[in-house]
Amino acid sequence: MRVDWEDPTGDPMQTAMKTSSPRKQPAAKPRRVAVRFGRPPKQLAGEVDTRILDAARRVFLERGFEGASIDEIAEVARSGKPTIYARFRDKGALFTAVMMRDILSRITEFKAEVPAAATVEERLTSAASTLLHWGFDSDRIALMRLAIAEARRFPDLASTVGAKARELSTELGLHLLEQVAKSDELSSLQAFAPERLRTTARLFLDLVAVPMLLRALYEMNLETLDGEIDAHVTRSVAFFLAACRKGVS
Repeated sequence: MRVDWEDPTGDPMQTAMKTSSPRKQPAAKPRRVAVRFGRPPKQLAGEVDTRILDAARRVFLERGFEGASIDEIAEVARSGKPTIYARFRDKGALFTAVMMRDILSRITEFKAEVPAAATVEERLTSAASTLLHWGFDSDRIALMRLAIAEARRFPDLASTVGAKARELSTELGLHLLEQVAKSDELSSLQAFAPERLRTTARLFLDLVAVPMLLRALYEMNLETLDGEIDAHVTRSVAFFLAACRKGVS
């Protein structure tokens, strides 16, 4: 056997064994599983956003803005912090999104059918009472209180929410009065003329809804206040219709 190199010991047999022994092949490395990060598929993105906002809403209500943390929100949402930060740049942006969704979008969700077989006064009273009972949800009022408490920290949020809430509620009142204005009794009144109906709707809400809303923001016992809604609405609607019939609005 030809020896290509010599063993330092000078033993040709040892040298031959070293050169002819099969080389040990390195163990194959386990293949890595490909993991993708980033936004979920479009069909799941909405569900993720909803979970995050619902979790943030819960934590903000329990802790306030200062006491809430992204870590706790991520835990409640069963989501990672990177997923939250991919959607909201910081806690302030998340707080803003919660307020805009829960105070403003809820207004557009309200649906009340004005009862047809009733007097105009009964129809307005029924719809307005339904609106106030629906609106005085304890969590919704708590969020409004929180938005007011953080007005100095988020002045743009407070002014935007306030202006937008007034605009959306006016549209709601307008839709309500448009249904009632179909009555022969009201269609001839100046206050219910198409060009004046938006102003009349705003006056109606300022008279019927705003006073109770202000009380709700300051009074902690909403159950007691809820029990006063029907009587307040009955008085306010009677006053409103009397003013309209006299051409005051």
